[in-house]
Amino acid sequence: MDRPRGVRAEIRQTRPFASRGQEATVALLKTADVVKRSITRVLEPYDLTLQQFNVLRILRGAGDGGLPTLDVLDRLIETAPGVTRLLDRLEAKGLVRRERCRSDRRQVLCFITKKGLDLVGSLDRPVLEADDDIAAVLGPSKLKALVLLLDEIRAAHGRREP
Repeated sequence: MDRPRGVRAEIRQTRPFASRGQEATVALLKTADVVKRSITRVLEPYDLTLQQFNVLRILRGAGDGGLPTLDVLDRLIETAPGVTRLLDRLEAKGLVRRERCRSDRRQVLCFITKKGLDLVGSLDRPVLEADDDIAAVLGPSKLKALVLLLDEIRAAHGRREP
């Protein structure tokens, strides 16, 4: 396999990056875009965004008890400031339902519907195949190292609130 061109060549940047950190950040963002586009191609025929799919997976994992809206927000892979609008769209499609918590009326619980379960279940394999296809180029040992490196970055910077 040929050596990849590198992010500087990809974005046709003529000057060197100011630092390795800057180069790594740009490379990470470009790579994230490639990954998102690959998974989005799987979801588009089902009129789902990546964030909507993520919400459905979160709610499926929550089981029959559902989850409060803020817990859904906390578990998202990519933070969505408009989580209410995101849930509105899923509810309009009949994929989720919401109801006020009986013990705390300030809290809204979110549940996945049967239609939502069926949809996310039908997408499990195609999304997994897209994930594996993206990562296959690295092989098991490089993939394990990449996951550990990304874990380190997230752990060092934590979740920063706006």
